[in-house]
Amino acid sequence: MTAAQIGLPRRLAIGGGALADAGRLVRDLGYSRPVVVTDSFLSQQGTVARLVTALEEAGCEVAVFDGTVPDPTTDSLEPGLAAVRDHGADTVIGLGGGSPLDTAKALAVLAVGGGTMRDYKAPTVTVGPALPVIAIPTTAGSGSEATQFSIITDSASDEKMLCPGPAFLPVAAIVDYELTLSMPARLTADTGIDALTHAIEAYVSRKANPFADGFALTAISTISAHIRAVYADGADRPAREAMMLAATQAGVAFSNSSVALVHGMSRPIGAHFHVAHGLSNAMLLPAVMRFSVGAAPSRYADCARAYGLTGSSDEALAQALVGAIEELCADLAVPTPRAYGIDRARWDELSPLMAEQALASGSPGNNPRVPDAGEIVALYDEVYG
Repeated sequence: MTAAQIGLPRRLAIGGGALADAGRLVRDLGYSRPVVVTDSFLSQQGTVARLVTALEEAGCEVAVFDGTVPDPTTDSLEPGLAAVRDHGADTVIGLGGGSPLDTAKALAVLAVGGGTMRDYKAPTVTVGPALPVIAIPTTAGSGSEATQFSIITDSASDEKMLCPGPAFLPVAAIVDYELTLSMPARLTADTGIDALTHAIEAYVSRKANPFADGFALTAISTISAHIRAVYADGADRPAREAMMLAATQAGVAFSNSSVALVHGMSRPIGAHFHVAHGLSNAMLLPAVMRFSVGAAPSRYADCARAYGLTGSSDEALAQALVGAIEELCADLAVPTPRAYGIDRARWDELSPLMAEQALASGSPGNNPRVPDAGEIVALYDEVYG
């Protein structure tokens, strides 16, 4: 096995109420002019004001950019980049779900490195320079607070660009599960399955390594034990806390291993049909696992054991895991693309392009069974509904 290159945030503040320590964390790291990158919902809800108060009480001069959009685009970055530069920011604080965190990371790189996001898309790996990023997730799913990736859609081509490298890795993260208590059931389900997908793909990836493996299996075990409870009752604080930690652990896992075919196929669905990332992962996960399990039965069997399943052989366990994930998606009311309202003719028309975009991202090449474009088109056909 080749040596694994491991990247982690320098500081993680984990637990209920951790947001209140944001100012001290920023000053401990030596920064004083943060720009908070977030969305209008969190501004209206008051979460941004709480963060700004904590930062100002620690002596920071704070600016706020709350114009991030779901599935950030190259166009949506421009006003944010102006805000970062106008403030003379020495750090960027991302507050929100995956989209504000991805935006914060992109702005941090562009502010120092210049150019356009297309300059940073895979297979380019960006080491730096970049402003430091502090990530504060408000959903339990993307794991972006612990990953060296940003995903930005090219406004001209609708391509979701995967931008990797240590420059995108936050220097610190505040993981406060209390920020997730207001998440609605649909978002809870979709982000939870997103985290589960991260963990499973990290473990079965061709880039898997013993460091990432432990985080992946722990996350699978935790998510399987708590995801139904938190979907049924969003006020279940122990379940919320468990899911938040598992999402971060799954982020550590895939950032230091990789994602695979689900993510390769998911990004084009998000770009062309504006389906939330976690939901498109959930739509794909059972079918992609069914396609893949035969190529790595022992690895999927380990995931099945972590999920809480028992079986007489690795092959039986791997197949049982596929069934268990199908059952989970049914229990969490994950819609098919058809049920979601996506037009069949448009889906079929775009499937060959989506397959090419999936392959171009590189993620399918990490899958236990590496597909060709025709096999990906067949999988898109299978999951439609």
